[in-house]
Amino acid sequence: MVQTTTSPTQTLPILESGDRLSRAEFERRYALVPANINAELIEGVVYVAAALRYNRHGRPHSLIMGWLMTYEAARSGVEVADNTTVRLDDNNEPQPDAILRVNENNGGQSRISEDDYIEGAPELIVEIASSSASYDLHDKLIAYQRNGVREYLVWLVEENEFRWYVLDGGKYRQQEPDRDLLSSPFFPGLRLDISALLAGDIAKVLFVLQSGLK
Repeated sequence: MVQTTTSPTQTLPILESGDRLSRAEFERRYALVPANINAELIEGVVYVAAALRYNRHGRPHSLIMGWLMTYEAARSGVEVADNTTVRLDDNNEPQPDAILRVNENNGGQSRISEDDYIEGAPELIVEIASSSASYDLHDKLIAYQRNGVREYLVWLVEENEFRWYVLDGGKYRQQEPDRDLLSSPFFPGLRLDISALLAGDIAKVLFVLQSGLK
């Protein structure tokens, strides 16, 4: 539970997991909590993030960012962002682990607001989840699907599993790996070597990506 005060007699509303808020109220409360607190609004419900562990989140997150940044370096008109708030709709304001978007000047479906948030659905969202029980594969997936996120990649760390969903006719279809490779149908050359990534072999991950880019 997060609670702050402005004076001995005035207590600001708390921001707590499970609260049901409008996006406007969520943003108002979120702006008042300490900067090291991360929270999301998913289908009108608040989720306050717990402390993040090295092997369950920090290291996998870094590997994904290296993979995506290599893609951005090779392709003009696309942008990668890390832990950035996304205003999807009135009930959803997630903070994905990573996004890959097409710049709005190049025909992308999201834009950067005047107050420096992403508005609309990025083309690709990546989440690092502990297991299949995570809300990343339930309410979040529904929100991303409904708002038109073209591709959604989830790394289930405890289960050593990747799920790459592609929007097809308004519904997510899960891709099946081809010889341990997953590929984006929307971003040309974006390939992921699952076995190499699980082994922490970032050199091979980037080699396979660069081969696809050629």
